[in-house]
Amino acid sequence: MTWVVLTGRQNHLDQAATPHKVITNRDYLAHPALFRGQRPKVINLSNSYAYQSRGYYASLLASSRGHRVIPTVETMIDLSERKLYEHALPELELALNKCRKDLGGSFPAKAHVFFGIGPSKAWDRFAKLLFDWFRAPALEVSILDSGEWASIRKIGFCPLGRMSEEDKKRFLDAMDVYTAREWRDSKARTPARYTFATLVDPHEELPPSEIASLRHWARIAEKMGVEVEPITKKDLARLANYDALFIRETTTISNHTYRFARRAQQEGMPVIDDPLSMIRCTNKVYLNELMTANKVPVPPTVMIAGPADFELAAETLGFPLVLKIPDSSFSRGVKKCSTFAELKTLASEWMEESDLLIAQKFIPTDYDWRIGVLGGQPLFAIHYLMAKKHWQIVHHKASGKPDQGGIKTFTLKETPPHVVETAVKAARCIGDGLYGVDLKETKDGIFVIEVNDNPNLDHGCEDTGEKDEVWVRLTQWFLDRLERQGR
Repeated sequence: MTWVVLTGRQNHLDQAATPHKVITNRDYLAHPALFRGQRPKVINLSNSYAYQSRGYYASLLASSRGHRVIPTVETMIDLSERKLYEHALPELELALNKCRKDLGGSFPAKAHVFFGIGPSKAWDRFAKLLFDWFRAPALEVSILDSGEWASIRKIGFCPLGRMSEEDKKRFLDAMDVYTAREWRDSKARTPARYTFATLVDPHEELPPSEIASLRHWARIAEKMGVEVEPITKKDLARLANYDALFIRETTTISNHTYRFARRAQQEGMPVIDDPLSMIRCTNKVYLNELMTANKVPVPPTVMIAGPADFELAAETLGFPLVLKIPDSSFSRGVKKCSTFAELKTLASEWMEESDLLIAQKFIPTDYDWRIGVLGGQPLFAIHYLMAKKHWQIVHHKASGKPDQGGIKTFTLKETPPHVVETAVKAARCIGDGLYGVDLKETKDGIFVIEVNDNPNLDHGCEDTGEKDEVWVRLTQWFLDRLERQGR
């Protein structure tokens, strides 16, 4: 990734102070061919961002040249008048006042926040939120503290030329943190046209992709002119610096993964998984109705909305049957009931959390087909074998450690055509992204169990059949959408 720092004057920032290219905004404006064929990330540190100033035009033209820039013209306009940003003040002031105790009970008249980092750790909550609202390298916040409640008088830019030596050192440290990369390859030779963010949780027990697999993808993507960088849930404010987002944490609409997907969509970035796919796939009630409406075969199903439906489920499906919480993943919230008493007890307990449950006919098999579908086309095929002495592919033991079944891999050519066709039909009902379709193959036909918006994709597992073509196609999916946008 190429970073370019724009200054108002040459003496405002010594080139030796940063590894990034430093030029004046005058030179940037006067030489539009300077970075032709590249896609630099631009940090605009102009003296002024006033309308029609050089600082203003630098960000405006950066956008037209396809360069990512901070701050954007929109941020400049937002901070030009208090009335344009006052809608953000209630949330910001609430976060600010939550810092009071850690700050010793009082606030300074002014505080400087650099790239979402405050003067000390005590400011973290407020500083990150401020940067989330207004992505600017250096902000100055004027504070009026009554002793009980601190209010924000003004939010403005803090030019390099007005910084003290101490603040300038803190600013440069913050810029180093902001521009740092974790998967930098010192031997990289192909200039990156794009940079893709990959949202990961290094501590997740069952991540959809292992870090080693994402490094493998990064090596393949690099050959296609793409740099892949990991980000975590703390990096929402930095998301706009990237060209695309691949979410590799278990998704749910109730946590940060959905916020990242929404933000990426708002920024016009191609994203897997997109918010609509997350909404559609994470709820099994919706999935069942959608598949049925589109004539995709699913197991016989009964919706349970209250105790009156317990007997209907028992009569319709018989025992054993499978009971599911609508929003569940990795076999959690999915239980087999062998008797009416078990059904009644479990359903009554789960309905304290969810107004609707799903009961489905139990279809025993030794494996589930998983067909990966990307952009409406099959991507990979695999058998997930059931966990040892268990009826699911993941057995969540009382000890807390999950037991997973093995796998058996296939090429797409080896996979029965009707399995692939059914999976593709199911995935196309959801959208155009990446999906993992789980199917059961029985003597009575194929049944779609669910469509996952966040399917496992690991090197040496799901890609075994189609090899690196899986990762090439994944990269190309993003590139096609970026190039359609002219980015």
